[in-house]
Amino acid sequence: MSVKQIGQFLNPRSVAVIGASNSPERAGFVVMRNLLQGGFKGPIMPVSPKHKAVHGVLAYTSINALPQPPELAVICTNKHTLEPLLKQLSDIGCQNVVIIAAGLNSKQKIAIKKATKRHNIQLLGPNCLGLLVPHIGLNASFSHTVATSGKLAFVSQSAAVCSTILDWAQSKRIGFSYFVSVGDCLGIDFDELLDFLGRDARTKAILLYIDNIDDVRRFISAARAAAFSKPVIVIKTGRTQAGAEAAYIHTGGKTSDDTVYDAMFQRAGMLRVNDLRELFAATQTLALHPKLLQVEHLCILTNGGGPGVMAVDTLLQRSGKLAQLDTKTRAALNAIIPQSDKTSNPVDLFGDSSPQRYQKALEILLKAPEVKNLLIIHSPSALAPSEDYAKIIATTLQTIPKMARPFVMTNFMGESAAYSARDICADNDIPTYRTPEGAVGAFMHLISYRRNQKHLTQTPESKSDNKQINAKAAKKTIQSLLKQGHTSLSTHLAHQLLCHYDIDCIETRVALTPTEAKEQSIELGFPVALKLISPSIASKSEVGGVVLNLNDSNEVEQTAFAMLLRIKNAYPDALIEGFSLQKMAPRAGAQELRIAVKTEPNFGPVILLGEAGTGLEFSQAAVALPPLNMNLAKYLIAAAHDKGVLKERAIPGKVDKYRLCDLLTRISQLVIDQPDIWSIELNPVLASCGQFLVLDANITLAPYQPTLGKKRLVIRPYPKDLVQNVTLKNGQSAILRPIKPEDERAHQEFDQSLSKEDRYRRFFGELPQFNHEQLAKMTQIDYDREMAFIIIEPYKSSYRTLGVSRLLIEPDNSSAEFAVIVRSDSQGLGLGRLLMSAIIDYASQQGISLLSGITLPENGGMIELAKKLDFTVIRDFEEGTINMELKLNSLC
Repeated sequence: MSVKQIGQFLNPRSVAVIGASNSPERAGFVVMRNLLQGGFKGPIMPVSPKHKAVHGVLAYTSINALPQPPELAVICTNKHTLEPLLKQLSDIGCQNVVIIAAGLNSKQKIAIKKATKRHNIQLLGPNCLGLLVPHIGLNASFSHTVATSGKLAFVSQSAAVCSTILDWAQSKRIGFSYFVSVGDCLGIDFDELLDFLGRDARTKAILLYIDNIDDVRRFISAARAAAFSKPVIVIKTGRTQAGAEAAYIHTGGKTSDDTVYDAMFQRAGMLRVNDLRELFAATQTLALHPKLLQVEHLCILTNGGGPGVMAVDTLLQRSGKLAQLDTKTRAALNAIIPQSDKTSNPVDLFGDSSPQRYQKALEILLKAPEVKNLLIIHSPSALAPSEDYAKIIATTLQTIPKMARPFVMTNFMGESAAYSARDICADNDIPTYRTPEGAVGAFMHLISYRRNQKHLTQTPESKSDNKQINAKAAKKTIQSLLKQGHTSLSTHLAHQLLCHYDIDCIETRVALTPTEAKEQSIELGFPVALKLISPSIASKSEVGGVVLNLNDSNEVEQTAFAMLLRIKNAYPDALIEGFSLQKMAPRAGAQELRIAVKTEPNFGPVILLGEAGTGLEFSQAAVALPPLNMNLAKYLIAAAHDKGVLKERAIPGKVDKYRLCDLLTRISQLVIDQPDIWSIELNPVLASCGQFLVLDANITLAPYQPTLGKKRLVIRPYPKDLVQNVTLKNGQSAILRPIKPEDERAHQEFDQSLSKEDRYRRFFGELPQFNHEQLAKMTQIDYDREMAFIIIEPYKSSYRTLGVSRLLIEPDNSSAEFAVIVRSDSQGLGLGRLLMSAIIDYASQQGISLLSGITLPENGGMIELAKKLDFTVIRDFEEGTINMELKLNSLC
C-alpha cells in the first residue's frame, strides 16, 4: 500500500457505518454517535436493515442502496458476516474498510486476508477500536471519549490501551494528528503507517504500542526512515516468557526473545519504554520537545533539599550526568540565596523562598551558558500558592527566545495544591511531572533517544576485510561438510570454515579411540585438554565430557575410557564420534569471551557477546543484528559492558576493543555470506594482547531454504554483488559501487569540490555545504528503500568520489525518483551515463515500474543524456523545470 493510499484511507471525505444501530450496547451505535459528535463534514451513511434512521440520520437497508461509494466503511457487524460484506463494498467501489469485530480464529483471519486481497480492499483491523483523525473531525471508532487535535500520532494493537491513552491525553491536554487502532494487522500494518506518518507535516512524534511484529524487515526499514525525521517512541509487550505467550495468544505470530527487540529498536533509532507510565512520561516530554538535546547534563533548581537529592539519585542511578555550574553562575546565585555561600547543582533555594527569589534564580540559570537542561522542582510552600511559582516560570521563559533558552521541565509536588500549577505549565507547553523521579525518568528518555539518534548518524571507521575473507572457499567447505553428513561441527571441523574468515582456532587433533587419544597427546605435548565429540550432547562440560590439564599419555587414555563409560551409562543412545585433543592454552593475563550466533523467529540470525562459560541465554549476553560495521560492533561491546555481561579486567593484556570490533564484523560477514549456518558458538574465545583464539567452537549447519516473501536477514546487508570495475572515456579504470557509511569523509570532499553552478543545477538553489548529519543520511542508507551508486578512483593514500546517482524508492516499490551529479573537474568522462545506467538496471531488477527525475532547463547535459536513455522529457513551464520519466515495465 502506497503512502498516498494510506493518506487517502486516513483522510476520507465520506463514511459508511455497516451495522449501524440504535441499541446502546452495539458497536454500531457508538461508532455512529462518535462520527456525528466529532464534527466530520462529509456524508455519514448508516447501513441497517432494521432501522429507518440511526441517531436521527436516514439509514440505508443495504450496501447496494447507498447513494454513493463511501471513501471509508466501518463494519460493526459480527465476525460471521464479514466476507460477503467485503465483496459488496468492493462491488460498489469502496476500497477502504475498518473491521471492529474481535475474536476471529486463525481460519477466519486467513479467509479475511484472502478476501481483502481478492477484492483489492485496504483493511484496518479486525479486533480494533477504529480510527480518529481530529483535524478533520473524524471519530470512526467505538471509543468512550474523543481525541483533540495535536501533533502526536498514536498507533496501537491494543484497543484497551487506546482507550487508556485517550483518557490520559485529555487530562494532560495533549492532542493527536492521527489515532489508529490496528488490531490484528490483517491489512494495514505498522510499517505502512510509519511510512505515512514519518512524512506527515502535522505529526511531530509517533507513539507505538506493539504486541507482535509480523514482518520485522519491513518494520525496521520504515521505523528507521521515520526516526530519522522525528521521535518514534515504542512500548513492546512480552518482556517475559509469560507475557510473550499472552501476546502470541492475543495477536498470533511467533515472537523472539525480548532482548532482540531491544536491539532492533535501538538499531532503528527509536526510543523504547517499559510500561504505560513511562510511555506517558516520554510522550509528554517528546511531544513538547521533539528536537535532540544539545548535551546530556542536567541542572536542578529546587526549594527543598530532599526532592533535589531524590532527583540526583535517580539521575545518577540511570547513568545520567549533573551539569557543573561555573564560578560566575555560582556567585550570582550566592548573592540571592542568603542561607548559602556555596551554591552548587542542585541549586537549593530553601523552603522559605518567595516567588521573587525563584524568578531571580531562574533568570540566572536560563542565561548561564553551561545550563542546557533545567529541571525546576517545587514543594508546596506557605508563602505563596504553587500556581504563583508556575506563572513566574511561564512568564520568565517567554522573555527568552525558544532557540536561546535551555530545555526546561517542572515538577510540582503534591496533589490538590499542585493541580493548578501543572495546568499552567501544560498550557504553556512546559513538560510537568508529579514526582522528581518521574521528571528525571522522562529526561533520561530524551537522553536515550539522543543516544539512539547519534547511533544512527555516527560514521564508522573505514576498514576493508576483503583480504582476510574468502567467502567462496568457505561456501565450498560448507557444501563439502554437508555432503559428508556433517551438520554439527565441533572445533576440529569448525576451524576448516572459520579460517576462511581469519578466525583463529586452537590446534585440535581428533582420536577415534582412547588408545589413539593417547598417541595424539604425545605428538601435541602436555598439558592437554580432552573433549568428547558427540552431536547428541549439547553441553559436554556439564556431563563430564571435557577434562582439562592432563599431563601424561596414560592419564589421557584412562580419562578417555572413564569418559566413555560415564557417557554410555548416562546417555546410552548418544552418538559418540571420538575425542578431540588440544594443547592447553596459557590463560594467565587473558580474558575469556563468548561470541555466538543464534537464528531467531522473525529476525533470522542475531549476534551475541558476553563472557565465557555461559550458554545461549540472551539474559547473559548483549545482542546485535547483522550486518555489523566497526561502529556497530563498538556499540555491541559497550552494550555488553553496560549490561554487566562483559567486565573490564585488571589484567596485563586487556581486550583490544578495536581488534574485537574487527573480529565481530568478520563473524557478521560470515553469517551474511553463508546462509547455511544456523548457529555458531565460540566459547571460550581467549583474548590476550590483541589476539583472539577460539578454544571451543560449535557450528550448526542447515541447508537454507528461501521462503517466499520472507528475507533471511532483517536488515539488508551491503550489496557487494553490485560492485563493478568500469572504464572512463580517458581509459582510466574506476570502481562503480553502492555507497556505504564509511564513505562519509570522501563524500564531504566530493561535496566541497562541486562548483556553485553544479550545486545550483543539482539542488535548484544555493545551498550551503552539507554538515555531518546530512552527510550521514546520504551515506548510511537503507538499501531496501534507496540506493546510491558512486564511482571512485584511487587518490593519494585513499580514494575520491567522482560522481553519485541516487534512487529514492516509494515504500510500495511502484516508482522511484533519481538524481545524478558528477564532480565538477571530472565532467566529460562518461560518468553520468555510467551512473544513470546503474540506476536504471537496478530499478528494473527491483521491479520498479516508473523512474522519474527533475532538472533545470539550463542543465543541458542531463537533458540530453535522459533523451539518449529513452526518457520522456517534458518541460513544466509553470514550475520552470524539466520532468524526465522512464517506464521500466517495457524493459523488464
